[in-house]
Amino acid sequence: MKVEVLKQAENEITFAVDEIGPALANAIRRAAMFEVPTLAIEDVYFSQNSSVLYDEIIAHRLGLVVLKTDLKSYNLPEQCTCKGKLCAKCSVKGILRAKGPVTVYAEDLKFKDPSVKAIYPKTIIVKLMEGQDIELEFSAVLGKGSEHTKWSPCHLYYRGEPEFDAKDADLDKAFENIPSNVAKKSGKTIEILDFTKWLPAYEVVLEKAGVKITNREDKFIFTLESWGQLSSKTIMTEALDVLQEKLKTVKLK
Repeated sequence: MKVEVLKQAENEITFAVDEIGPALANAIRRAAMFEVPTLAIEDVYFSQNSSVLYDEIIAHRLGLVVLKTDLKSYNLPEQCTCKGKLCAKCSVKGILRAKGPVTVYAEDLKFKDPSVKAIYPKTIIVKLMEGQDIELEFSAVLGKGSEHTKWSPCHLYYRGEPEFDAKDADLDKAFENIPSNVAKKSGKTIEILDFTKWLPAYEVVLEKAGVKITNREDKFIFTLESWGQLSSKTIMTEALDVLQEKLKTVKLK
């Protein structure tokens, strides 16, 4: 297996993986999206809520708030020494108090661990009118996207590297609509220069010009977009660690 990083940023990474099959490509996707744990609000206890939203609606909105996660500071509840009783090693508590008229944002959530905070502070929780107020306590715990999507750290998608058959195509006309820094042609050969800028629309242009496009099944281009709880690098590192641990449990007959 050969890996080449094509583009890397804090919350996005594009990379190519050669000499693998579709099954392993999908295993990498599933590990990143559903097996890498993050923090999310799980339990909410209301002492006051006179807003127009029901308790369960606000609790649902709180659960979807994207929280900064430090995997070195917290354990999964089922792997914690407290055996899932939600101690400080596997959960973090917090409070929310507000009185209208005011718009309550994710940045108004107060966590006992100051390192935990909302990635998108202006996420609206609820709008309170004059005379309305809200008071609640909550617990955020580590979890996996396989249990609920609120714990998923990213979106990862991939496709087989495209191959082009342009022997009967009019490439001169097609490349009038494809930037020179994205792809180039040499006779009847097409080469993609920057996969991070390659768009499906360019393939539509090529197909209309007579190019036949197929996708390889042994080389894939992956794009990972983090929601912000973890960096793209951390997500991929954790995902590969998960795959390695799962492979240790495989018993061949």
